[in-house]
Amino acid sequence: MCNSSDNGVYFEAPLLDREVREYEVDIQLTPYFYNDAGRPSYLTTLPDKVKPLSLAPESQKNKGKEYRVPRSLGSKDTAPYGLETQLEFEGTQFEFEALWATRENAAAFGFTLVEAGQAIQIQSPVTTLSQIEYDYGMWASYWCPYLDAGKAAGSGKTLFPFICTDLEHHDFPHIFASTDESLPLVISVARYWPKRKKIYLADLWIPVGSALYLPPQPAHSEREYMNLHNNRNSAHACWGQAQQTVLKTHTLLLNQGGYFYWYWNKSPTIHHQLPLMK
Repeated sequence: MCNSSDNGVYFEAPLLDREVREYEVDIQLTPYFYNDAGRPSYLTTLPDKVKPLSLAPESQKNKGKEYRVPRSLGSKDTAPYGLETQLEFEGTQFEFEALWATRENAAAFGFTLVEAGQAIQIQSPVTTLSQIEYDYGMWASYWCPYLDAGKAAGSGKTLFPFICTDLEHHDFPHIFASTDESLPLVISVARYWPKRKKIYLADLWIPVGSALYLPPQPAHSEREYMNLHNNRNSAHACWGQAQQTVLKTHTLLLNQGGYFYWYWNKSPTIHHQLPLMK
């Protein structure tokens, strides 16, 4: 902490997130994601005796905390970026159930778990994606882009006193690799049933050295539910760790372009800790 000229006392500015390095991945040339002992790699052919995983069948068993969604409060087209939809949840505070990212738990939200030594073939409507190494701060999830709407570019981001629900889907694949040396990666997820007016909320804790693969999630009018996700809460495992406030991770995504479908609710949410695996 430091004293300013007006005798105010301030904490050091917290890190939200930071891009450390980025490189392009040509899916036509290197269509396989290989979890090389916890290091994400993209290959033309796989090592001997390594066969690509099949996509995990999407479980029809709902996991996570269930809440009613009585109605949508309206949508906002933010072309060319995407469509924002504000949802009304029944209640005042909402809990994301903390779950280890097992194969079954991941499949309940459309993901396939890729453990060390395993691989999967990437499906993508675009040929060039980006592999980005990020640093995420433990406060990153306390920013809400919808509540910050209208702020001038470059004026900074507001650190709110709670985490709101902010989830998305889009027509490009994701890989979330848990590459921090000591702490698991946390991905907030949901399964939303618009006609049933239900949503199921959870935090998937990805063990160090594992990864989650999410195939493209385009808008499908014929589907009864949509799988949603957000990685702003990536460093949630830092809470309670006196020695670490920033977490490293690697993500495969479409960094430029793409059309997103965002779903959000401004009420406070609860996110629990899990005992760390040894």
